[in-house]
Amino acid sequence: MFRIGSLIGREWDTCEETLFSRTSHPEPHSSHNNPMSSQRPAFVSRETDLATEKKSVGDVVDTVPATEDVLPERRHVYNEKTKISAIFSVIFAGIALMSDGYNVGIIGNMNLLFAAVFPSAYTPTMKTRINNSFLIGEIVGMLFFGSIIDRIGRKSGILMTTMTLILGIIISAAAHGGTPEGLLWMLLVGRGLAGVGAGGEYPVCGTAAIEAADETEHVRKWRGFLVASVGDMAIDFGIILSGLVALIVMAAYGYGLTTVSTQGYGGIWRICLALGLVPPLCVFYFRIKMLNSTAFRNHAMKGRQINVRVLKLAAKRYWRRIIGTCACWFLYDFTIYPFGLFSSTIVSQLNPDNTVMRNIALAVLINAFHFPGCLVGALIIDKLGRRNTQALGFTVQAMLGMILGGALGPIRNHTAAFVVLYGLFGAAAEVGPGIATIIISGEVYPTALRGHLFGLSAAWGKVGAAIGTQVFIPIQDAFPTTFKGEQAVFIIGSAVSIVGAIVTMLTIPGTSIDIEVEDKSWKDYLKRNGVDVSDMGEPLEVSASKGIKAEIDHLG
Repeated sequence: MFRIGSLIGREWDTCEETLFSRTSHPEPHSSHNNPMSSQRPAFVSRETDLATEKKSVGDVVDTVPATEDVLPERRHVYNEKTKISAIFSVIFAGIALMSDGYNVGIIGNMNLLFAAVFPSAYTPTMKTRINNSFLIGEIVGMLFFGSIIDRIGRKSGILMTTMTLILGIIISAAAHGGTPEGLLWMLLVGRGLAGVGAGGEYPVCGTAAIEAADETEHVRKWRGFLVASVGDMAIDFGIILSGLVALIVMAAYGYGLTTVSTQGYGGIWRICLALGLVPPLCVFYFRIKMLNSTAFRNHAMKGRQINVRVLKLAAKRYWRRIIGTCACWFLYDFTIYPFGLFSSTIVSQLNPDNTVMRNIALAVLINAFHFPGCLVGALIIDKLGRRNTQALGFTVQAMLGMILGGALGPIRNHTAAFVVLYGLFGAAAEVGPGIATIIISGEVYPTALRGHLFGLSAAWGKVGAAIGTQVFIPIQDAFPTTFKGEQAVFIIGSAVSIVGAIVTMLTIPGTSIDIEVEDKSWKDYLKRNGVDVSDMGEPLEVSASKGIKAEIDHLG
């Protein structure tokens, strides 16, 4: 990561040279053609040869007329501050999504404790409500904060998301009531609020990582690897970490793998939930200091600029991509549940005594298989391309699923073989759609609407997970034996993965998306359709550091 920082520095070290003072001899009619010309200094685009166009630092570029039609392709600002912000935007996006993975995984581990602490109150219905509250909260957060970060700014949305997540975790860990039922209802509210914050992290972190990784040409070619590393890989690491933390806390209470006592569970679940506060608190200070990305400062459509007409134009222009990102994320999450059913089969075979700590340890082992898949996907996605990587993952997952479903009888009697094949099966999903859905959903849309459409795509993924949960249980129960039901779930889920591969090839662009080119194309499209684009982006004074503001004031 620090090597990436040095690469970013090479290009940013020259960005200050592209900033010049307001012209002392303005081009004719420049004020008439560009109302902002009195506020913004002249800039030179990336294609301009600076050696021949500028006379010296502080001189004007007389060959570039200050008209509304000549706008900077990128408005680079103070090198050191923007460089540092870009580096840490990527790093802390990974920490935030790791926190999401932790908060998703920890409740699954704590379900085992809740059943023992509240035997009469923690009914299957209450368990479903608590789990669904987080899922529904995620959908709300994805849609709401996806809109917020486009309309009022990346930084504002990020801060709101972090505070919502922190508040939800505090309420969950401190849940209290006069009765066990009252306590669980307070826990439900806290989990729902935490879900809103966790869901908001998807569009917030996804857009932040993609735009930060696009700041320089040197880093742009590794954008897929970087976003994959701080995206799905970070989420999976958080899920694994939740199990490890639970094991450490239980060990601190004196528990072993074979312990059957439930004494101390009340303190264990509160500590485990409360430790979810550590990552968001660690990144909160940085998020206060961070800058909006260069792409956002140049191409944002804030507030009322994003109206119904603009959204309709976006739907008309990007309808195929919208179908692709939403459907692929939906299909991927739709199959997560049926394929996850078999983790309980592995656990029951390896832990016949059903002790809580051993169950959690086995869950950590099973989830660990996903991590190598994320790493392989991150390494190949920049070489194979986004579309090919996602389609490959869907296809391999479908093939392994068919094998497991067809040969489930003999394989399940050999636990080691079943665990390995099941692990490879889960890893295949992470190689493809697991990492690619996040990257594709952020890259194929313009900066002005990236939050909206990323959040929409991610929300459809959670809808797929919710529907999959409800659909596959009746399918499994419809067969005369559990074995036949499990076979059917695997085969049907594999068929859904094949559909995912087909949808990917039909709807996802086959070539790499240049974010800057896409932003310019979107702006031109709006202009052709009569939309006023003169206010897109932020004036330099709004987004620059204090050092640049002082320089502008001095030159003025």
